[in-house]
Amino acid sequence: MDTWLIVLLVLAVIVILIIINGILNMRNVKSLPEEEFKKDLRKVQLIDLREKEKYEYGHIIGARNIPLMNLQQRIGSIRKDQPVYLYDQTGRLSIRAAKVLKKKGHKDVYMLKNGISKWTGKIKSKTR
Repeated sequence: MDTWLIVLLVLAVIVILIIINGILNMRNVKSLPEEEFKKDLRKVQLIDLREKEKYEYGHIIGARNIPLMNLQQRIGSIRKDQPVYLYDQTGRLSIRAAKVLKKKGHKDVYMLKNGISKWTGKIKSKTR
């Protein structure tokens, strides 16, 4: 019985730490629903964090492709005086990218809630 109690306590601590980590990561970026995200697309730096193949298959019009794997090398091309709008397939990469951008001094960083997988707006594609 004591062993099960210890196992349950350890699992509870792990779950709490995972939740706290998620909350801290979300502080780096404000998640915007699609309608709010669409409003200012012409006034922001719109970045698609997916790999090139997925970007070419279909991306939000005006988006620049900077895969998360290349963000560190290309961060100098992202202006600090303009808002940065990030998106990927589901939103997970955007949280990581926002953390990197914030560390480098970017103040206005936003992400598309739920990523492009739920996007209903216009898409630009080489294959369509």
